[in-house]
Amino acid sequence: MSDHVEQARQDLATANRILAHEGVIDAFGHVSMRHPTHPDRYLISRHRACELVQAEDILELTLDSVPVAPTSFRLYGELVIHGCIYQARADVQAICHHHSDAVLPFCITDLPFQPVYHLGATCGPVVPVWDSRDEFGDTSLVVIKPEEGKSLARALGPHWMVLMRHHGVTVVGQSIQDLVFRTIFTSRNAELQSRALAMGTVEPLNAVEAQKCFTFMRGPRPTERAWEY
Repeated sequence: MSDHVEQARQDLATANRILAHEGVIDAFGHVSMRHPTHPDRYLISRHRACELVQAEDILELTLDSVPVAPTSFRLYGELVIHGCIYQARADVQAICHHHSDAVLPFCITDLPFQPVYHLGATCGPVVPVWDSRDEFGDTSLVVIKPEEGKSLARALGPHWMVLMRHHGVTVVGQSIQDLVFRTIFTSRNAELQSRALAMGTVEPLNAVEAQKCFTFMRGPRPTERAWEY
């Protein structure tokens, strides 16, 4: 195994534990990253609680979400979320699907998710909402079919996170560090927005502020500092 792949496995395992430690991922979330030397593959943990994931738990899958090597390990049920987004977006290098309590209120109301502080601008200028009913009617809300994964990827489009009606959120990044940064601080933005709504009228960042903050916060210094923390 190359040093690049070994480092990727270590980083992905670390990302799982960080997001669990920060209270973003619950028992049912999952994180992946594109393979560092084979862009037509991705890495993801076996079916395991994120706070326990180690490098040896990381499996290698094709973009059709099939293990490259036979395995007896149980796999996550919603792998198509990852595989279909990697197929649709060559720039995406890491993906997190989670059900943070902070974000869920924006999945069950018609209130728009908006950046309300500078770190929250990592959500990007637009946060779309995917409603599985639009194409598939009443379902279990679990994304397990390839056509559902492809539909979610279309809803995400060129954006950096997509809310999933009555389910959760999927966040993408240009590196595993970028993804962890965005996943944590968009969740905190959601919590702050909900608190502010309880107090009165919320004034989000304007479009120019949001774009400038988005650009700055994606630079190497904020990302490296947050990852180190």
